[in-house]
Amino acid sequence: MPEPTVLASDYFQSYSVVGLLAVVGALFVAVAFGAGRLLRPVVPTPEKLLTYECGVDPVGEGWAHTQVRYYVYAFLYVIFAVDSIFLFPWATVFAAPGYGATTLVEMFIFLGFLAVGLLYAWKKGVLEWT
Repeated sequence: MPEPTVLASDYFQSYSVVGLLAVVGALFVAVAFGAGRLLRPVVPTPEKLLTYECGVDPVGEGWAHTQVRYYVYAFLYVIFAVDSIFLFPWATVFAAPGYGATTLVEMFIFLGFLAVGLLYAWKKGVLEWT
């Protein structure tokens, strides 16, 4: 039995639906922003033109020193969030027949890389909050 041929029009029809959805979404955002611009009151005052900093009048320079440890904690969170995202699909494949030992070894290798990264961060003192 010969293989069924796939016409180019059938192939691109699914992409046209995605493209149409993207255009409708962009139009929805444009209409919402346009309506907001037309409906909002515009009353500029000197107070409204000041930089807002949590109710405190801005004094001094705009530059502030931020410690790097906040970014490191955020980066470590992202790493372990990605790890948890990979664990759920792995659990479904691990349960499938014929994939048990292979996926188990792959997951231990993956967790090993994460453990090495966590040990490196711990040895560098990144996890110390002092």
